[in-house]
Amino acid sequence: MVAQNGKDLLIKLDLTGAGQFETIAGLRASRLSFNAETVDVTSLESTGGWRELLGGAGVRSAAISGSGVFRDEATDERARQIFFDGEVPNFQVIVPDFGIVEGPFMITSIEYAGSHNGEATYEMSLASAGALSFTAI
Repeated sequence: MVAQNGKDLLIKLDLTGAGQFETIAGLRASRLSFNAETVDVTSLESTGGWRELLGGAGVRSAAISGSGVFRDEATDERARQIFFDGEVPNFQVIVPDFGIVEGPFMITSIEYAGSHNGEATYEMSLASAGALSFTAI
């Protein structure tokens, strides 16, 4: 796989609930992580005392985070509305030369910051809230 531009990892938000995905404006850095809890089924009969895990039994989750420059655009307004209303809309994360992850996410935090001689910035964190789909590119 050839090196990819970080700016090509996009976080998109369904603005209307009808599958109209738009990139969240102003993001400069984005991250997607997948997690799976383990279920330990080790017993006295486990070979050599090695831990044994039960495949497919743990809770799976994904987390998205991003940071960027504050811009007063439709996606910024929609993200704030989602947070304050406690909505769980669909998001897409496009990972270059990998695929598209799509599903419901809850915005768990939004942070705004600014310095006297710099631009206003924000950070956003999201947690998966249901089954996710993956489409290879």
